[in-house]
Amino acid sequence: MLSTPAQKRPEPDKSGYGRAQKGPFDASEASTESGYVDLGSILVRPTDGLQLRLELEEATQRVVAVTMDLSGSSLQLQAFAAPRSEGLWGEIRAQIAQSVESQGGTVEETEGSFGPELVARLPADASGEGRSYRAARFMGVDGPRWFLRGVIGGRAAESREGSAELEDLFRHVVVDRGESPLPPRELLPLRIPVEAAPHENGRGHTAQAQQQPQAPERGPEITHLG
Repeated sequence: MLSTPAQKRPEPDKSGYGRAQKGPFDASEASTESGYVDLGSILVRPTDGLQLRLELEEATQRVVAVTMDLSGSSLQLQAFAAPRSEGLWGEIRAQIAQSVESQGGTVEETEGSFGPELVARLPADASGEGRSYRAARFMGVDGPRWFLRGVIGGRAAESREGSAELEDLFRHVVVDRGESPLPPRELLPLRIPVEAAPHENGRGHTAQAQQQPQAPERGPEITHLG
């Protein structure tokens, strides 16, 4: 009797909203052969007017986040290793809330397009004593052995209608976890995409306006919340 290859057991849905059908997607679930910008563990789908910024850790100069700027707002992305059996978002939400409150800010938990999320308001003054606040909206999605965090800033952070474009970008993100064993919460590696590699004249590749975003720029050192 001929034996058949063992079928790969599907990963349980830890997102709570049907992530595998609605996104963000695992690399095994989506075709990224064309139309995506490959940033290593994160692949993004370009749209008109989109600009990418790669954020560096000051001490090591490694890429630690990618930020997408669109229509006056931003979406910062980071992907992390996660356990196979359980998600991280519940625990991380609590830590973000605690961190924001310790900085003199406020946090509201709401139900968004990707499940529970946080709307944080942080003092614009570093001393925490000013009356001016800046808003940030934290979204988190648990995938198969990975966790993806998105942080919306700018006008879209406090406007559901204004965040539709950024939510659509987040929905179409593809995470390439890789097969290497990694401890939970380990940042998945990011890299400068081939499209942005320097040319002989020293200038980076300029993407086509209608199909690709502008070549990524190096941004400031990232500030972690939570």
